[in-house]
Amino acid sequence: MQLRDFDSDSFLRDHWQKAPALIRNPWAAWENPLAPEELAGLACEEEIESRLVVQTNGGWAVEHSPLPETRFEALGENPWTLLVQAVDHHMPAVAALIEPFRFVPNWRIDDVMVSYASDGGGVGPHFDQYDVFLVQGLGKRRWRIGQRCDETTALRPHDELRLLADFEATDEWVLEPGDILYVPPGIAHDGVAVGDDCMTYSVGFRAPSRSELIAHWVDHRLTDLSDDDRYADPDLTAPDNPGEISTAAIDRLHAMVTETLADRDDFARWFGEYSSAPKYPEIDWRPEEPINAEIVHARIGEGVPLRRNPASRFSFIRQNADTLLLFVDGECFTCSGQIIEFAARICANETMALENEVGLSNDFIALIVDLVNSGSVAFGDE
Repeated sequence: MQLRDFDSDSFLRDHWQKAPALIRNPWAAWENPLAPEELAGLACEEEIESRLVVQTNGGWAVEHSPLPETRFEALGENPWTLLVQAVDHHMPAVAALIEPFRFVPNWRIDDVMVSYASDGGGVGPHFDQYDVFLVQGLGKRRWRIGQRCDETTALRPHDELRLLADFEATDEWVLEPGDILYVPPGIAHDGVAVGDDCMTYSVGFRAPSRSELIAHWVDHRLTDLSDDDRYADPDLTAPDNPGEISTAAIDRLHAMVTETLADRDDFARWFGEYSSAPKYPEIDWRPEEPINAEIVHARIGEGVPLRRNPASRFSFIRQNADTLLLFVDGECFTCSGQIIEFAARICANETMALENEVGLSNDFIALIVDLVNSGSVAFGDE
């Protein structure tokens, strides 16, 4: 799926994390990739995260998955919205919606949330801390854009929804099937279904907070530290005042911390693993029957393409001209030789054909075996 007459460079310059952008149906021929009944079915599954938001007397009541199949039949006249997270992990047609937005690096992509709303349904005025492309799938939705918000912005009391206490609309558009609205982080917005059968696909991106990065990076470094690595001052001289913490002591203590956290190469490897970790690690995507090197050779010889699992995260870091680190679902694979080109290609393509098995190294085949047996890739439609 590609966007027509869309200049990604101009978009990144003028709108990305700066200002909302309305993109009127840029698809060659828009087709809604998911039926409402399929979305409702996903909300009934135990392992899939979803919410049902029902508006009652000016408020919003929230129910969580798994929802009983009979729940949708019991919904009354009040407006309601069903939101299902990470639908791209389970529906390849929905995962394809991410492809037009690959001008943003893989590690920044979160997932595709899909919502279905009855007439008047919505989740109230709110703001998010991430970028999002809102793609209208079915029906119509009226979007109002408001003020810029931050952690000091007043919220209405609600246990589960971050609803704005005050919302000041500055722009308003009605989106029809195929239309896209980009909303940067911190911008207030409110979407309300206009008529029934309103489906919206939210292609969301993630940005780690400074506190999150520091906390997890420190936790990682702590695993390598020994209690025997302690402060030492063998050149200590008697102080003029024993109550003073000297400048020299502060310098040494500060260096103990900063030197431990300053290893850029170790940080790069850690971040590759951290940022590629599965969103839902409890879901087991491994094949029922593991494969071996002989099967891989056979599949390649038959010309069967290799497909990435939509739920898997792929990225890489070039260490130097001869070495590349491939990160897949929280695991790091050190690649060299012919594997470098493969690693870069598999990160950029959902599906790829492999060359004939003649001349492929044992390390290359072993990598394919690992990726297939972990559920990160599969041959053909397996």
